Amino acid sequence: MKKLFSSDKLYKIFIYVALITLAVSIIVPVAWVFMASIKENSEFYGNPWSIPAGIYLQNFVNAFEQANMGEYLLNSILTTAMALVILLVVSLPAAYVLARYNFKGRRFFNTLFMAGLFINVNYIVVPIFLMLLDWDDFIYELLGGNFFLNNIFVLAVVYAATAIPFTVYLLSGYFKTLPKAYEEAALIDGCGYYKTMVRVMIPMAKPSIITVILFNFLAFWNEYIIALTLLPSTSKTLPVGLLNLM
Repeated sequence: MKKLFSSDKLYKIFIYVALITLAVSIIVPVAWVFMASIKENSEFYGNPWSIPAGIYLQNFVNAFEQANMGEYLLNSILTTAMALVILLVVSLPAAYVLARYNFKGRRFFNTLFMAGLFINVNYIVVPIFLMLLDWDDFIYELLGGNFFLNNIFVLAVVYAATAIPFTVYLLSGYFKTLPKAYEEAALIDGCGYYKTMVRVMIPMAKPSIITVILFNFLAFWNEYIIALTLLPSTSKTLPVGLLNLM
């Protein structure tokens, strides 16, 4: 008796079912959020899953005028952009040096960055907050003002610092795969170590850099716990500011 389905057909069916399930799991929540955003409150609380009777755009006006979503959106954009810039400025040279040069202490620094991968940032939020609070108290006694809390630049620095271990690990792994002949050719042509890194090696590492930017952009943009802790006043990022819509 012949088999009704070959192994290849079963595999294709499984792939299609898995992809359709994944697509539905992504589309349904997004569609529900969109439909909820154009409903009036009474309509939403009456039946959250019903099709909107009409388009109620006043919700978007209220979000910017009453809930300050415009300010929070700008804070998120600035914080994410600054965090990415700080992260790349620090991580690219560190990853390049650890991957391409032999020096005393290299193994120690590699181990240090690897150890950072096992630290969940949510576990150290309170120590970070207490440390910044102590620094603010010192500055207040000295200058009569605060700096470290309620500062999106400091928040961006914290974001970048917590992402350095993963970023260095990923970039250094890619730098190790690049042939040394390119560095040797650049040195022969008169490039120093800095120019070789900036003009030759970093452009060749664009795929890994783009990957790092995408990963960390999503992490910084959606981060909630650190932003809630370090920005306790009215200056909030978008994920924290969404509470104003409740």
